[in-house]
Amino acid sequence: MKFLYALIFLSLFSCYETTRNCSDYKTGEFYSEVTINGELFKSKFKRTEDLQVETYNNKVDSSSLRWINDCEVIFKTINPKNMAERKDIHLKILTTTDSSYTYEYSYVGETKKQKGIAYRTK
Repeated sequence: MKFLYALIFLSLFSCYETTRNCSDYKTGEFYSEVTINGELFKSKFKRTEDLQVETYNNKVDSSSLRWINDCEVIFKTINPKNMAERKDIHLKILTTTDSSYTYEYSYVGETKKQKGIAYRTK
C-alpha cells in the first residue's frame, strides 16, 4: 500500500514541467523589473542577436551578447565607465510565458544571484 501512495505522489510531481521557450526572447523590445533589497528597479531594453541597448534612469547602456545556448547569455558592456561595468554578467532564463520570462543573473564567477522578470513590449 505504501508503494501505491509513493507511486501516486511521484506521478503527480513528475508531470510538472517548467515551460522554457527561450529562443522566443533572443530578440525584441522589453521592460524588466528587478527587486533588490525591497526596492523595485525598472528598465527598458531592445535586443538583437548580438546587441542589447538598455535605458535605466534616463541613461543608455549598450552590451554585446554572447549566447551560450538558447536560455543563457553573457553581457559585456561596450563602453564601461568604471570597474563594476567591466565585469561580464551571466543571465539565465528560468521560465517563459507567451509575453514574459523570469530570469536570474549574476556577475560571471559570482554565486550570489538576483532574479527578475522581463515583459515583451513589441
